[in-house]
Amino acid sequence: MLLYFVLITLALTLIIAARYIVLSGLAHWLLWGRGGERLNARRLNRERPMRAAIREEVRLSLIASAIHAPFAAAALMAWWRYGETQIYTNVSDYGWPYLVFSLFAYLAIQDAYYYWAHRAMHHPRAFRVMHAGHHRARHPTPFSSFAFDPAEALVTAWLLPALVFVIPIHIGALLALVTIMTLASILNHSGWEVMPRRFLEGPIGRHLITATHHSHHHIRFNANYGLYFRFWDRLMGTDAWPSRTERR
Repeated sequence: MLLYFVLITLALTLIIAARYIVLSGLAHWLLWGRGGERLNARRLNRERPMRAAIREEVRLSLIASAIHAPFAAAALMAWWRYGETQIYTNVSDYGWPYLVFSLFAYLAIQDAYYYWAHRAMHHPRAFRVMHAGHHRARHPTPFSSFAFDPAEALVTAWLLPALVFVIPIHIGALLALVTIMTLASILNHSGWEVMPRRFLEGPIGRHLITATHHSHHHIRFNANYGLYFRFWDRLMGTDAWPSRTERR
């Protein structure tokens, strides 16, 4: 069993790292290489990404991949070999309404946990050892999306693997969740706003965290701690929307 765990952990480390490098690299090339204007995106960062900063972000991300992998491997083995998780494969087991509900439930739980964990990591006593690496570059890039100090990686790595032991979720919904997590993080750190202004100001967009909202966090530090939704920031008085001047 130990050998299986080690092999799966190694494989997942490579998969997580490759997913990060490929998708972040693609976003960087599309937005900063070719020019985000071609995609009707709006530039948020005043400075272009520095190579030294990107190298450091990649280094931290590779370490974070190795930290996340054992937690994912434990959940995968528990499901695949022992059937001890709440992951299911037949939609009929719970029905389509529950499948959709479970996806949003996972997102809501992640969002709530991350808001408070993120806010705690900004405490002066914790920031230097837990979160400083993520903020080393004042203007984020797609490669910032997974650039976590080891302590921060440990804080974030356990939650999703733990949830699959408690809340039933279809394997397809779980894969969709991982995709949403990855794309949201990359786009929110890209330095470009890819969402149209109408969407941002509309009935759905004004409740979501996008690059405009999160880039402001990297400038102010003391606001906009949420992950997907602006609910907790608004409730706790930490929501800040940049002025038109700050949005360039």
